[in-house]
Amino acid sequence: MQAAPPPWVLQINVLAHGWSPTDPPLFQLPHLTLRAGESLFVHGPSGCGKSTLLSLLCGITPARSGQVRVQDADWRALPGHRRDAWRADHIGYIFQQFNLLPYLSPLDNVLLPCRFSARRRQGATAQGGPQAQARTLLARMQLPETAWQAPSAQLSVGQQQRVAAARALIGRPALVVADEPTSALDEATRDAFMATFLQACDEAQAAVVFVSHDQRLATHFQRSLAWAELTGMQP
Repeated sequence: MQAAPPPWVLQINVLAHGWSPTDPPLFQLPHLTLRAGESLFVHGPSGCGKSTLLSLLCGITPARSGQVRVQDADWRALPGHRRDAWRADHIGYIFQQFNLLPYLSPLDNVLLPCRFSARRRQGATAQGGPQAQARTLLARMQLPETAWQAPSAQLSVGQQQRVAAARALIGRPALVVADEPTSALDEATRDAFMATFLQACDEAQAAVVFVSHDQRLATHFQRSLAWAELTGMQP
């Protein structure tokens, strides 16, 4: 008997977006789907719209038209407060600028999703508890334990990227999106980070959307699309 396929995590249909209804769309995305455990790499030059696409996928920016569903919820059908709660429950986001709270320690930054989401807190509890999972993730991201309690503002850029990745992964979110998270890492550190990051996502059976201008990262992913292939538009 053939096993059932993993559940859908992300579904996009006829998505179009522009900053003004009278302007031509920045991009159009006819169709995209991801199941649990799948990883997608999207590459394109800086300024083509990759970060905007992630904001649309996560319900941060409302789309001009089309449908984005995460865990079977349509962003356009949810009121603002429900979008925020759904995002906190189901999505781990590595922002391009990291968005760490500088006065909190790395450990406290990683624990933030568990403070805002009972679902993420429950997911971390299954891994030994939020504190235990946060420590495990920071260790896996090779952040020295001596830095776990210092203010995050004292970390290097590369260290902040690792903390942001651990924060995105805590509590086993269904979807992890990453916006250029390796830009400050050298080649050897970058490859080690990618292996650790994607292994953690695979263990959590999270779907992954990872965007970068660095095409060399494509070999780490199950699927890889250039911006023009994804949207049908030249950057």
